[in-house]
Amino acid sequence: QVQLVESGGGLVQPGGSLRLSCAASGSILSIANMAWYRQAPGKERELVATITITGNIDYADSVKGRFTISRDNAKKTLYLQMNRLKPEDTAVYYCHAKRPLLPAAYDYWGLGTQVTVSS
Repeated sequence: QVQLVESGGGLVQPGGSLRLSCAASGSILSIANMAWYRQAPGKERELVATITITGNIDYADSVKGRFTISRDNAKKTLYLQMNRLKPEDTAVYYCHAKRPLLPAAYDYWGLGTQVTVSS
């Protein structure tokens, strides 16, 4: 069974940094397109960053230049390095895996990790 487990969230001051990790079971990291999403209370879930099986990367405009998505297949871990954090980055961050050619019902989601940016 595929499992995605996020970690690394916490409380940080504006301008600070955090690195989120998503531990992924099996080989899912190398056979799925991966992404980080986030959701704040009362807001829609937002796509933050993606990295495809072949390494293509994209970011939401709101985080471009501040966040970096990466993966380490040997460690079976997806990362999100977050720098120059802003209060509006406060949200639960979710790891997501999408296997090509399979419908959304076959996607995998982690349970999320809370990021709070506040002074």
